Amino acid sequence: MTEDDRQVAWSASSPLARAGPSGVRDLSRSLARQSLLVAAVCMVADVAAMLATGLMSHPGPAAWAVLVCVALVDAALALPARLSGWVALAHAVLQVLAAGLLAGSAGGHHVSDAGSLIAGYRAGAWLRGRVAIAALGVLMLGVVGVQLLSPSHDGEILPVELLKNALLPWLVGRYTTSRRAYLAELEQQADNQRREALVAVEHAVAEERSAIARDLHDVISHHVSAIGMHAGAARLAMNTESPADAIAGSLTAVETASRAAMADLRRLLDLLHGGTTDANRQPGLDNLDELLDGVRRAGLPTRLNTHGLARPMPGSLDIALYRITQEMLTNALRHGDRTPVEIVLCFGDNSVSVTMRNGIPDEAVSRDRARKRGGGARGLAGIRQRAALFSGTVSYGPDATGSYWETVAAFPLAGER
Repeated sequence: MTEDDRQVAWSASSPLARAGPSGVRDLSRSLARQSLLVAAVCMVADVAAMLATGLMSHPGPAAWAVLVCVALVDAALALPARLSGWVALAHAVLQVLAAGLLAGSAGGHHVSDAGSLIAGYRAGAWLRGRVAIAALGVLMLGVVGVQLLSPSHDGEILPVELLKNALLPWLVGRYTTSRRAYLAELEQQADNQRREALVAVEHAVAEERSAIARDLHDVISHHVSAIGMHAGAARLAMNTESPADAIAGSLTAVETASRAAMADLRRLLDLLHGGTTDANRQPGLDNLDELLDGVRRAGLPTRLNTHGLARPMPGSLDIALYRITQEMLTNALRHGDRTPVEIVLCFGDNSVSVTMRNGIPDEAVSRDRARKRGGGARGLAGIRQRAALFSGTVSYGPDATGSYWETVAAFPLAGER
């Protein structure tokens, strides 16, 4: 960031810019009072210096004119900062005129010293570009003119006078403004970081809510589907002369699925409350056998085939694979034709994928189930969202024969080195 950019940044993030309308008015009045105070102090100091150096011991028109001009140009220090260049010019001209009019007087070149220093400071602090350089040049010319017209002129100290009375206050003004702009830039960066952190937190909360919603959907949809199937089987069995063992088996499966649902919900609640023990950790691929047993008890034959060498993977991906498999099985329970389901878990060198194939019911049954389930696409949308979190890909649809529905979710893995 350039110096001009820092000045703009300071102006944009200054107290005046951040304050409200009433705050701006209060700060403006405070700055005006401080400018008047600075001008008054310079005026008193310069007039007192003229009296102390004997310039007014034998007052004449020239001495009185210089005294009045000193008071006026010092009073000009209270003018708005945008006029700092003109104020610097007035002080430089006064210095040269005083040296010429009071030549031969004791201390004739010592007029408006305090005011000239403050004028140089203001020019460096508030002016930019060519105007600031021009103001510095004017101040230097004023010092040179005083040295040439003063009876005590000594060419050997001219560089020192230029440094002390022109360049130094100008540089101090530049440094002060640059430092203020730099601090304002740091403050603005801190504000931006706070805002970005707040946005990141809000985004994380939204992502977490979405993740919780997906988990709740998976848990509730899967177990409730199983419960509905077993309850329906028990109801049908009661309306027929089925053996009591069949009814008892269905009711036992309902009880088991209900407890499994409660356990999963309790696990999610524990995670929300910050629990991290093994008892309430989310299930992963190691729990697939338990998941498949529950589906088999629901009356859906399921077979799992694993290809490749299982390898460690991030815990979050392990959970995602379990939840995706759970959602696939839920879809098969709700929309399949109850023929055996095949699940293939494939571990490659740089990827892992899970594929499920289940039978598709005839067209009439399929249309009826689609009409009843309404928003059944939520499960597939959840699978896509989970896969997207890990740069995975999802494909689904009937196979070439139209007899089976196939869903494939594949994820990249970091290759071994």
